[in-house]
Amino acid sequence: MARSQRSVKLETRTARLKLPIGSRNFVTICEGVALGYRRTGEGFGTWQARIWDGTQYHYRKLGVADDHRDTNGVDVLSFIQAQDLARAFIEEITNPKVTLRPVTVAEAVERYLKWYREHRRAYKETETTIKAHILPHFNNRLITEISTHEIRHWHNTLAAQPARVRVRTGAKPAYKDKPVTEGQKRSRKSTANRILTVLKAILNKAFQDELIPDNAAWRRVKPFANADEPITRFLTEAECTRLINTCRPDFRQLVKSALFTGARYSELARLCVADVNTDTGMIYVSPEAKSGRGRHVPLSAEGLDFFKSQIAGRSGKEPVFTREDGTPWGKNHYSRLLKQSCAIAKIEPEIGFHELRHTYASLLAQAGADLLTISKLLGHSDTRITSRHYAHLCDQTLKNAVQTLLPSFGHKSASKVQAIR
Repeated sequence: MARSQRSVKLETRTARLKLPIGSRNFVTICEGVALGYRRTGEGFGTWQARIWDGTQYHYRKLGVADDHRDTNGVDVLSFIQAQDLARAFIEEITNPKVTLRPVTVAEAVERYLKWYREHRRAYKETETTIKAHILPHFNNRLITEISTHEIRHWHNTLAAQPARVRVRTGAKPAYKDKPVTEGQKRSRKSTANRILTVLKAILNKAFQDELIPDNAAWRRVKPFANADEPITRFLTEAECTRLINTCRPDFRQLVKSALFTGARYSELARLCVADVNTDTGMIYVSPEAKSGRGRHVPLSAEGLDFFKSQIAGRSGKEPVFTREDGTPWGKNHYSRLLKQSCAIAKIEPEIGFHELRHTYASLLAQAGADLLTISKLLGHSDTRITSRHYAHLCDQTLKNAVQTLLPSFGHKSASKVQAIR
């Protein structure tokens, strides 16, 4: 493998984010081959290969830079990965007459899922997305026959469709009402963007495996702008108390543990007695977690007392939380119970279990915890994820500036007005 080149301006995301919007920067990585980076108006950058064949330049967009998203080696690329793809582009330029066997989308899906199972998480969710939204439309179509117009029309149709409702396996698909409000439309566009990303990843994998000669058709299709703004729903302390008081006893313990730790439902469901250390006042979230790394979460005095009561007199391998019949908590066992509790507690709109995790982080942010601390407590692999959801709650500088620097404009606060005696 050729040696990777260095570039002070391009090799780290911190350096790239300092570059001016719209700027183009190239670094030569081998004879006749340069890797380019362009900072777009949306704030992220794209990688581009530039090849000189002795007569003219050839350009090829390689993918998005990992400025704000974790690299996946397919359509989100690091500086080193982009160099590898740029070098691979040389073969296509120097051997343009290579004949490729026609490949269908279904064949590309099969290859992609095989790769995904070995290298990525959330396999089941990705497979479900493909079966529900991609294969029904493209399935046995030859990739080389799919046009930009068709992909763009499919993308727009996804955004206009009502959201699907979870049904039993084998049951007929069911749908919610058609999106009407701006929030509902934004949500559907966000979903359509995520599905488009999966389709592009599948087709890019086929292109990188040299199964198809060109990737221009889907490269021209852009996601909806401003559709992925995070809407972080969290409860107030009063709402938390109301919710806890309306929960079924066994479910109440699970809800309280989520508010004390910020752990995910799946993490709490597999938490064992041995994972609770009453000496250090911490719980250990095992490395099978979504992030792929284990973490220790410190407990407040009240949280420690709560966990002590849960594990008293029990052995190390027992689950900390079980259902009222003694069986473990399984996937989606909480859905109906949480829906009922929200209705009784008058929490509108109703929340999902993940909003308890948001509540934990949001209350810490409002109390003055910094983003790095919150990121470590939640087990985020990158502080950019934390910043996207909680930065507006953490920024005490903005609050202090308004409170101390803005003039009163002649207004007197009621708390400062004294009655005339």
